[in-house]
Amino acid sequence: MIANDERDGDPHHKRFMRLALLEAAQAADEGEVPVGAVIARQGRIVASAHNQREQLRDPTAHAEMIAITQAAESLGSWRLNDCLLYVTLEPCPMCAGAVLQARIPVVVYGAADPKAGAVHSLLRLLNDARFNHQCEVVHGVFADACGRILTDFFQAQRKLGKK
Repeated sequence: MIANDERDGDPHHKRFMRLALLEAAQAADEGEVPVGAVIARQGRIVASAHNQREQLRDPTAHAEMIAITQAAESLGSWRLNDCLLYVTLEPCPMCAGAVLQARIPVVVYGAADPKAGAVHSLLRLLNDARFNHQCEVVHGVFADACGRILTDFFQAQRKLGKK
């Protein structure tokens, strides 16, 4: 099931997405692509992270991957079946696969990713009935703010002559 939460969004979704945006801003400050993620369980944060690919020199150091690892460690289980993932950018195939493996039942994201999105844009991995787990997906929560932080970051990088 895919829902759009842009207009009358759940206040919890907005609260946690604001925190994910703060993580994204921290990533930008560190020179990382500004994506932030928060995992919540029963209304409280169990993990929060931002992209760290450059800092860690690790192609898998996406915000979602780091947050999933933190949540599993914090909760003492790889099964995150009572958690919600909030992320500022639509997850890529790697991160969507990790969501399925972690059994996360709800994913809330802000901006669509037309080049790498594996939840709604290019693929719909989280709703594919061929997998043994599917997720409820809510998209568009603070989509403008989530997209703007990425646009601003890449514009600044181009001005600096970076790719």
